[in-house]
Order: sequence, then structure tokens, then C-alpha cells
Amino acid sequence: LLETLATGSAASRPARAAVFAQAAQAWMMAGDAQRAFAATTQAMAMAPDDADLLVDRAATLGTLGRYAEAVADLDRAIRMDNGRADAFVFRAAAWRQLDRTDAARRDIERALALDPRNPEALLERGILRQLAGDTDGARMDWESVQDIAPGSAAAD
Repeated sequence: LLETLATGSAASRPARAAVFAQAAQAWMMAGDAQRAFAATTQAMAMAPDDADLLVDRAATLGTLGRYAEAVADLDRAIRMDNGRADAFVFRAAAWRQLDRTDAARRDIERALALDPRNPEALLERGILRQLAGDTDGARMDWESVQDIAPGSAAAD
């Protein structure tokens, strides 16, 4: 329904892009990342310089296992706004999936410099520490996540 509204609307391009972005979120909630990717891509056609859309599409690409493409979208988003901890966290996770742990560590440290109590960043750093054999450091990060954001997806 949201896609139909965005397609047939006479509203401005940014307004229609926002409706496509809402459709993408609905598709993600419904578990259909492919449709979410399509909706986000349509939104970006109308608002190509929107860092939020790039981050959203990158998250969808990660769900689809398309990590190199996610990195490309996140690179653009970070060039537009290098103060986004979420973009650095997502890019770190993508780098990790691509076995680029040095790049992942650099991004996660940048995310934590921007937001030291970011639960997703602490979770990701814990994963990177575990992969490096630092189980004590990983445990410390994961316990911090549980303290900072109990009941969250990151804490789970």
C-alpha cells in the first residue's frame, strides 16, 4: 500500500521518498529484505543524497548477505555525514563479514569515539574481540551492552 501511495502521489520527490522508506521498513518488519531493498532503492532514486536512506539500504543489503554493496552505500553515507555512529557500526559488521577485521576494528573504534555507550558498537567490538581471542574483552563489552540496554536486541 505504501509503495502504491508513493508511486501515485503528486507530492514532492522527498515526500515520496519518505513514503518509500516507510514501505522498506514495513518490508523489513515482514521479513522480506528483497522487497525492502527495492523500496529503498526507489526512495533513493528520488532523494539520492539522503544519508539515512543509504544507511537503511546498507542494513538491508547486509541482511541479504551483499556486504560489499553495503560497504559502498555506507562509504557514501559517511562521506555525507562522518558523525554517524550507526553507519560506522554497520560498516564494521560488513567488513567483518568480508573478513576485513582490521577495517572493522577501525570503524568500530570510530563509532565508539562518537558514541561510547552505543550498544550495537559494543556488541560488534565484543564479536571482534572474541574473533581475536580476547574473551575477557569480549565479555566486558557484552556485559556493558546488557547494563546499557537491557532487553534490547543487542543485549539478547
